[in-house]
Amino acid sequence: MKVKIYFFIFLLMFFFKNNLSANYEKLFYDFDINDISGNKLNLSDFKNKVILLVNTASYCGFTKQYDDLQYIWNKYKDKNFIVLAVPSNSFNQEKKTNNEVKEFCEFNFNITFPITEITEVKGDYAHSIYKWAIQNHGSSAKPKWNFHKILINKEGKIENTYSSLTSPKSKKITSEIEKLINY
Repeated sequence: MKVKIYFFIFLLMFFFKNNLSANYEKLFYDFDINDISGNKLNLSDFKNKVILLVNTASYCGFTKQYDDLQYIWNKYKDKNFIVLAVPSNSFNQEKKTNNEVKEFCEFNFNITFPITEITEVKGDYAHSIYKWAIQNHGSSAKPKWNFHKILINKEGKIENTYSSLTSPKSKKITSEIEKLINY
Protein backbone atom coordinates (compact mmCIF):
# COMPACT_ATOMS: atom_id res chain seq x y z
CA MET A 1 0.00 0.00 0.00
CA LYS A 2 2.83 2.42 0.89
CA VAL A 3 4.47 1.82 -2.47
CA LYS A 4 1.25 2.76 -4.27
CA ILE A 5 0.95 5.98 -2.28
CA TYR A 6 4.56 6.97 -3.00
CA PHE A 7 4.11 6.15 -6.66
CA PHE A 8 0.94 8.26 -6.78
CA ILE A 9 2.69 11.20 -5.09
CA PHE A 10 5.59 10.88 -7.52
CA LEU A 11 3.19 10.95 -10.47
CA LEU A 12 1.43 14.03 -9.08
CA MET A 13 4.72 15.85 -8.63
CA PHE A 14 5.74 15.00 -12.18
CA PHE A 15 2.36 16.03 -13.59
CA PHE A 16 2.22 19.43 -11.87
CA LYS A 17 5.82 20.47 -12.44
CA ASN A 18 5.54 23.55 -14.72
CA ASN A 19 8.99 23.96 -16.15
CA LEU A 20 10.05 20.33 -16.27
CA SER A 21 10.82 20.48 -19.97
CA ALA A 22 12.52 23.88 -19.98
CA ASN A 23 15.55 23.66 -22.21
CA TYR A 24 16.26 27.37 -22.49
CA GLU A 25 17.83 27.51 -25.92
CA LYS A 26 17.60 31.27 -25.36
CA LEU A 27 17.65 33.34 -22.21
CA PHE A 28 15.70 36.49 -21.42
CA TYR A 29 18.83 38.51 -22.21
CA ASP A 30 18.89 37.22 -25.80
CA PHE A 31 15.85 39.33 -26.71
CA ASP A 32 15.23 42.98 -27.33
CA ILE A 33 12.13 45.13 -27.35
CA ASN A 34 11.46 48.78 -28.06
CA ASP A 35 11.10 51.14 -25.14
CA ILE A 36 8.16 53.54 -24.78
CA SER A 37 9.97 56.12 -26.92
CA GLY A 38 10.55 53.63 -29.75
CA ASN A 39 14.25 53.06 -29.06
CA LYS A 40 15.66 49.54 -29.04
CA LEU A 41 16.00 48.20 -25.50
CA ASN A 42 18.68 45.51 -25.41
CA LEU A 43 17.72 43.14 -22.65
CA SER A 44 21.35 42.02 -22.56
CA ASP A 45 21.90 45.26 -20.64
CA PHE A 46 20.00 43.59 -17.77
CA LYS A 47 22.39 40.61 -17.47
CA ASN A 48 23.00 39.46 -13.91
CA LYS A 49 19.95 41.35 -12.69
CA VAL A 50 16.65 40.09 -11.34
CA ILE A 51 13.74 41.25 -13.51
CA LEU A 52 10.05 41.54 -12.77
CA LEU A 53 8.33 41.56 -16.18
CA VAL A 54 4.77 42.89 -15.96
CA ASN A 55 2.22 43.40 -18.72
CA THR A 56 0.33 46.59 -17.88
CA ALA A 57 -2.69 48.57 -19.03
CA SER A 58 -3.94 52.09 -18.28
CA TYR A 59 -7.66 51.28 -18.01
CA CYS A 60 -7.46 48.12 -15.92
CA GLY A 61 -8.80 47.65 -12.41
CA PHE A 62 -5.26 46.62 -11.40
CA THR A 63 -3.65 49.82 -12.75
CA LYS A 64 -3.08 51.05 -9.19
CA GLN A 65 -0.39 48.35 -9.01
CA TYR A 66 1.83 50.86 -10.80
CA ASP A 67 2.30 52.44 -7.35
CA ASP A 68 3.46 49.08 -5.94
CA LEU A 69 5.76 48.50 -8.90
CA GLN A 70 7.34 51.92 -8.37
CA TYR A 71 7.72 51.14 -4.66
CA ILE A 72 9.63 47.88 -5.26
CA TRP A 73 11.65 49.55 -8.03
CA ASN A 74 12.73 52.25 -5.56
CA LYS A 75 13.47 49.68 -2.88
CA TYR A 76 15.58 47.27 -4.98
CA LYS A 77 16.88 49.19 -8.02
CA ASP A 78 20.32 49.65 -6.46
CA LYS A 79 20.52 45.89 -5.78
CA ASN A 80 20.58 44.65 -9.40
CA PHE A 81 16.80 44.59 -9.80
CA ILE A 82 14.70 45.80 -12.72
CA VAL A 83 10.97 46.32 -13.11
CA LEU A 84 10.08 46.16 -16.78
CA ALA A 85 6.54 47.24 -17.66
CA VAL A 86 5.10 46.06 -20.96
CA PRO A 87 1.97 48.07 -21.80
CA SER A 88 -0.37 45.88 -23.78
CA ASN A 89 -3.72 46.14 -25.45
CA SER A 90 -4.09 42.35 -25.56
CA PHE A 91 -7.05 42.71 -23.18
CA ASN A 92 -8.41 45.91 -24.78
CA GLN A 93 -7.58 48.18 -21.83
CA GLU A 94 -4.63 50.25 -23.01
CA LYS A 95 -4.38 53.73 -24.45
CA LYS A 96 -3.96 54.19 -28.20
CA THR A 97 -0.40 55.58 -28.40
CA ASN A 98 2.92 55.10 -26.64
CA ASN A 99 3.05 58.81 -25.86
CA GLU A 100 -0.33 58.64 -24.10
CA VAL A 101 0.87 55.69 -22.02
CA LYS A 102 4.12 57.45 -21.13
CA GLU A 103 2.31 60.64 -20.05
CA PHE A 104 -0.27 58.63 -18.09
CA CYS A 105 2.42 56.69 -16.19
CA GLU A 106 4.58 59.71 -15.45
CA PHE A 107 1.72 62.04 -14.48
CA ASN A 108 -0.38 59.62 -12.42
CA PHE A 109 2.28 57.35 -10.90
CA ASN A 110 5.66 59.11 -11.30
CA ILE A 111 7.02 55.98 -12.98
CA THR A 112 10.80 55.93 -13.37
CA PHE A 113 11.39 52.25 -14.20
CA PRO A 114 11.71 51.09 -17.84
CA ILE A 115 8.54 50.85 -19.91
CA THR A 116 8.30 49.29 -23.34
CA GLU A 117 6.17 50.34 -26.25
CA ILE A 118 2.62 48.93 -26.46
CA THR A 119 3.16 45.23 -27.15
CA GLU A 120 1.03 42.11 -27.64
CA VAL A 121 1.51 39.57 -24.86
CA LYS A 122 -0.75 36.72 -25.94
CA GLY A 123 -1.78 34.87 -29.06
CA ASP A 124 -0.09 34.59 -32.44
CA TYR A 125 1.16 38.18 -32.35
CA ALA A 126 2.63 38.01 -28.84
CA HIS A 127 6.13 39.39 -28.50
CA SER A 128 8.82 36.70 -28.67
CA ILE A 129 9.60 37.21 -24.96
CA TYR A 130 6.13 35.97 -24.05
CA LYS A 131 6.29 33.06 -26.49
CA TRP A 132 9.67 32.14 -24.98
CA ALA A 133 8.21 32.34 -21.46
CA ILE A 134 5.38 29.94 -22.28
CA GLN A 135 7.71 27.56 -24.12
CA ASN A 136 10.07 27.37 -21.16
CA HIS A 137 7.79 27.71 -18.16
CA GLY A 138 4.41 26.48 -19.33
CA SER A 139 0.95 27.95 -19.15
CA SER A 140 1.56 29.82 -15.89
CA ALA A 141 3.76 32.24 -17.87
CA LYS A 142 0.89 33.13 -20.21
CA PRO A 143 -0.79 36.36 -19.09
CA LYS A 144 -4.43 35.69 -18.25
CA TRP A 145 -5.01 39.39 -17.66
CA ASN A 146 -3.18 42.69 -17.21
CA PHE A 147 -0.56 42.99 -14.47
CA HIS A 148 0.51 39.35 -14.76
CA LYS A 149 4.04 39.07 -13.41
CA ILE A 150 7.01 36.96 -14.50
CA LEU A 151 10.05 36.91 -12.22
CA ILE A 152 13.32 36.26 -14.03
CA ASN A 153 16.48 35.30 -12.16
CA LYS A 154 20.04 36.55 -12.74
CA GLU A 155 20.68 33.67 -15.14
CA GLY A 156 17.93 34.94 -17.46
CA LYS A 157 15.54 32.09 -16.66
CA ILE A 158 12.02 32.25 -15.28
CA GLU A 159 11.96 31.77 -11.55
CA ASN A 160 8.23 32.16 -10.94
CA THR A 161 5.00 33.72 -12.19
CA TYR A 162 2.25 35.57 -10.36
CA SER A 163 -1.32 36.38 -11.24
CA SER A 164 -2.77 39.85 -11.56
CA LEU A 165 -4.28 39.43 -8.10
CA THR A 166 -0.84 39.22 -6.46
CA SER A 167 0.40 42.65 -5.41
CA PRO A 168 4.01 43.43 -6.38
CA LYS A 169 4.56 44.47 -2.73
CA SER A 170 3.28 41.15 -1.39
CA LYS A 171 5.58 39.08 0.80
CA LYS A 172 5.21 36.30 -1.76
CA ILE A 173 6.97 38.38 -4.42
CA THR A 174 9.31 40.54 -2.32
CA SER A 175 10.75 37.58 -0.40
CA GLU A 176 11.55 35.84 -3.68
CA ILE A 177 13.10 39.03 -5.11
CA GLU A 178 15.27 39.37 -2.00
CA LYS A 179 16.33 35.73 -2.19
CA LEU A 180 17.34 36.15 -5.86
CA ILE A 181 19.19 39.45 -5.50
CA ASN A 182 21.15 38.03 -2.55
CA TYR A 183 21.98 34.78 -4.36
